[in-house]
Amino acid sequence: MEITTALTLEIGRLRQPIVTSYQLGCLIFKLYQTKTYQGEKLARLQKDLPERLEYKRVVNTLLGNGVLQHSKELSNQEIYTVLGQDAAAEDIVCCIDPFCYISHLSAMVYHGLTERLPKMLFITTLPHPQWGQLAIQRMQKDLGETAVTLYQEAALTSLHRLKINKIQRKTINVYTTLHCDPGSYLIVQGRIMRVATIGRTFLDMLREPELCGGIYHVLEIYAAHAQRYLRLIIDVINRHGTKIDKVRAGYILDERLGLLHPIIDSWLEFAQRGGSRKLLANAPYSSRFSEKWCLSINIEEEEV
Repeated sequence: MEITTALTLEIGRLRQPIVTSYQLGCLIFKLYQTKTYQGEKLARLQKDLPERLEYKRVVNTLLGNGVLQHSKELSNQEIYTVLGQDAAAEDIVCCIDPFCYISHLSAMVYHGLTERLPKMLFITTLPHPQWGQLAIQRMQKDLGETAVTLYQEAALTSLHRLKINKIQRKTINVYTTLHCDPGSYLIVQGRIMRVATIGRTFLDMLREPELCGGIYHVLEIYAAHAQRYLRLIIDVINRHGTKIDKVRAGYILDERLGLLHPIIDSWLEFAQRGGSRKLLANAPYSSRFSEKWCLSINIEEEEV
């Protein structure tokens, strides 16, 4: 069997709309290491490590055969679209960044919380230093700890963050945070897409309302859906929310919506009298005040 045939079959098994230079490097590296594919010997493979020129030859063959294509839309030469594997922008971006997930307004759309159709695709991922640390761990998992050094000696592409501005005419809005752990998202069944959980999405609305349609839209969504998802909202905010997150959530859930729960009551201990806490962090302080939650209600109520 030719290595290009084996590589084509392996790409098909990934069931991904795109593959990256790193993924191709891993597949070619493993084929050189084993020199067989599904029990069949690969023709003309003598070396244990592919040279950079051999890697390019194999990839160019697949480009010539139409198995892979460079997408003008993605405008990144390290990303290849796969023949016959169409997918939504959400799946594509989760292939490009293995540590990101769909968040904020895009997650609200997925969960049916909003009828808005954003022109942006909102994702959350790690800051560069932490992203790089996870990339090293992922390479060790993909290749084996001892094989990573050999892979790097072959000058094959390491796992690194790929910049992409648009997918399917949607501008990518990237939010970075250290709080980007697997518990923040779920993997959609039958898809590559990772999306913020319901609870995390409601927490994100409190923290970054500007990425969720604005504070007035956030308050509308809480009013429409918080009662239904109250247990999930409270659980995430109680475990992962900061003191100010709990105060803001408490004000909205308790004082605005009249939703009762002992955990919400427990958040009152974080209300600080004499402080300058605000409902909307980046807006000026207002004299209108929640005495119970010690919070400046610095929004124009008539716009709610």
